[in-house]
Amino acid sequence: MDILVFGGTRFFGVHLVEKLLEKGHEVTIATRGLAKDHFGDRVKRLIVERCDENSLAEIFKEKEYDCIVDNICYASMDVKRLLEVAKCKRYVMTSTMSVYPLKDFHIDMKEEEFHPLSYTLQWYERPDAPYDEIKRQAEAALFQKYPNRNAVAVRFPFVIGEEDYTRRLYFYVENVVKEKPMYIDNLKAEMSFIRAKDAGAFLAWMAENEETGSFNAANGGTVTLEQILRYVEEKTGKRAVLVRKEEGSIAPYNGTPAYSINTEKAKKKGFVFEELNNYLYGLLDFYIEQAKKS
Repeated sequence: MDILVFGGTRFFGVHLVEKLLEKGHEVTIATRGLAKDHFGDRVKRLIVERCDENSLAEIFKEKEYDCIVDNICYASMDVKRLLEVAKCKRYVMTSTMSVYPLKDFHIDMKEEEFHPLSYTLQWYERPDAPYDEIKRQAEAALFQKYPNRNAVAVRFPFVIGEEDYTRRLYFYVENVVKEKPMYIDNLKAEMSFIRAKDAGAFLAWMAENEETGSFNAANGGTVTLEQILRYVEEKTGKRAVLVRKEEGSIAPYNGTPAYSINTEKAKKKGFVFEELNNYLYGLLDFYIEQAKKS
């Protein structure tokens, strides 16, 4: 297949491109030309502004792809700008667990708990609303305005990995290692995660697939921040310094209640996710060494 990837130069996008190449696909990376990659001549490259309709129209004037995997689509206007001009047989959009209302988070959230087809559509640009609402509108635009597209939206929880540029999970490890005070408001909340490598593999699988609609994607099992802190304490002999809000750094996952996302829909179609516990503690060990050196 001839596959175009938006957002293929960092984090799980790199794993996506690697998996597509491993499967023998012809891959083109669409970028602004600012980020470097390590793919060499294994991929083609296009310089394009994802949020500029003229730039997109120029690119797609003479090109057609079997699939577009779009990791940087945020708003409903992003969907419109691309799909009005893009010639492709399949479209895979990276979405998020944030489409589920935070007040309704719970263990075992299923895809049908957010219905993009019945959601009131607004044509938003990225700054027009908070992240969760922006992503709901992106899904609503995709499925309401382009119902004949062979399209899927993949909903990820927090994505983690050694190359995680957000450094959200690393925050907890570093603060324990350096015994820095931090404020955490959800120590005992169970949470779902997905490793960047597994996120890339699932997107690659979806690119080859014909399934449409919305799909959850996450590693099996959950973990609490309390369990993570206890592990780092035991490994390092240090202690987590937990303080009131005004006395320490605000933890990045604060405000997230207990939740997990159900992945039975994907599993029934043939994709089995690795268990979180199989890699999480090795990742924490990696972060511990990073924190000691920093």
